[in-house]
Order: sequence, then structure tokens, then C-alpha cells
Amino acid sequence: MADLEYRPVTHDHDAFLKKALKRKGFAEAYTALDDEYLLVRELLSARSRAGLTQEEVAQSMGTTKSAVSRLETTGKHSPSVTTLKRYAKAVGCEVEIRLVPTPHRTGVSGGRVKPRG
Repeated sequence: MADLEYRPVTHDHDAFLKKALKRKGFAEAYTALDDEYLLVRELLSARSRAGLTQEEVAQSMGTTKSAVSRLETTGKHSPSVTTLKRYAKAVGCEVEIRLVPTPHRTGVSGGRVKPRG
């Protein structure tokens, strides 16, 4: 068998995204998944800062590497708050969840509902 040399494939995400956004329907689909992509970037960044592999995170969480892999990808899976807390603890973080009022909603001001009448 021939010796194989490891040569990682480079990926310019910004260039990929710029090109992909020109495709019909891509921008809408990508925007619709914005929150999911943000969560995945947060998870990957936290694991990277902790210097841990998926296997190490899985062991700390008491789960499998494939379960951690599913958490770190966008798709049909929406993790529970409990699962996110377990992941966060495994990578040395805490989960912070906030509800931020949207300024353009009628009847809502500073997080309080305006009385009617």
C-alpha cells in the first residue's frame, strides 16, 4: 500500500457563502436557519477553547460521540436545555438564555404588556 500523506482541504467559508448566496432560494433558507448556525458556532467555539475532542465531551456528558456530533450540526435535531447545560458543563461553560423584546411588537414595551383600554 502506498504511503498516504495527510493534506487537509482548505475551506474559505466567506468565499463559499458569497457564492452560495447568489443561488436562488439559498439566502432565504440560510437566514431561516440563522439561530441554528449561531448555536452550532457557539458549541464548536466552546469545545475548541476547551481543547476537547467530541469523544472527550461525550464521555464527560455520559453520551456517545455521535450524539455530540448531532449537537454540533444543524438539522432536524433541536437539543433540550438540559442537554445544552450538560454540553456546556463538559466544555467548562454555562448556558445563558435571554428573551429580548422586539421593538416593533405592538402592545409590548420594555418586556411588559401595555394594558388595554
